[in-house]
Amino acid sequence: MRIAIVHHGLETGAPPDEQDVLVQARAVSSALARLGHEAETEFCTLDLERIRQKLIESGAELVFNLVETMNGTGRLIHIFPALLDAMGLRYTGSASLAILATSNKVIGKRILSAAGMATPEWIGPFPEDAPLTFSRALELDKGVRDEGLWIIKSLWEHASIGLDEGSVVSASPSEVSRMLRERADRLGGACFAERYIEGREFNLSLLSGKHGPEVLPAAEILFTDFPAGTPKIVGYRAKWDETSNAWQNTPRNFSVTESDGELARRLEEAALRCWEVFNLRGYARVDFRVDAAGIPWVLEVNTNPCLSPDAGFAAALDRAGIPFDAAVQRIVENSF
Repeated sequence: MRIAIVHHGLETGAPPDEQDVLVQARAVSSALARLGHEAETEFCTLDLERIRQKLIESGAELVFNLVETMNGTGRLIHIFPALLDAMGLRYTGSASLAILATSNKVIGKRILSAAGMATPEWIGPFPEDAPLTFSRALELDKGVRDEGLWIIKSLWEHASIGLDEGSVVSASPSEVSRMLRERADRLGGACFAERYIEGREFNLSLLSGKHGPEVLPAAEILFTDFPAGTPKIVGYRAKWDETSNAWQNTPRNFSVTESDGELARRLEEAALRCWEVFNLRGYARVDFRVDAAGIPWVLEVNTNPCLSPDAGFAAALDRAGIPFDAAVQRIVENSF
């Protein structure tokens, strides 16, 4: 097929999390070429008419969607696939509505909660975008006034943008609400807080197949050599700064022990339920925190996770014995 690989446009001096899309585009382009497809790479900006004309002129039968941000903000991530919907042009990965529902983390948590899935209670977001004003904790349990550990996150931005040790705070809900107002500007303009779950962290990747989604081996993020009292989180440096201690001290591990058999089953069931609830397609990743009672709490659902050769999705493919090219072909086929 004739396939257009489209990624977001990059400004001069774009941060590492945005520049990584070029690595993804090269990996996908090489895979498509080996599979016999004719692929061209393009970039997308807010000049939607430009990319619309480019796609028409190219005669593309399919778009491989790698657009993760627009104009430097994840708030607009759904705009490009929405354009493709309007054009009637097929594209890889999840649909624009699923991308929107999962990119706004509070909307995602509300959907998860409505589906009966465990997701940490939250406060916010700020600014208040009706009807998303109040936290689940304050709506469903008016008695929640205790202090506790909360983690303050960007509402729209992924890739752990703005996330560091200072993101975890011990405070009452009213104090957290004040902190949201103070921190919103440096977290992409909007943020929220969720209960910090002490425990193990897992990422489960999913890949479409002829008989439905396949859950790839569970990857656990190990927290090694963390100083006492330091929150165990995967912050921005842990993902993007290879020279940092945070990078070195958060290795990925696929060695689930026999004692984790029941936990592995719970994680797989929850990942498949997320696929169903959000009507995902192509490929996805679900991030979990597991507490001392063995309950998997869904932190985030990533509709189109990173496809770089050194990223978690590729590592899970390797662990499952699925060649990268075969995975790309399955993502392409699922679009039809």
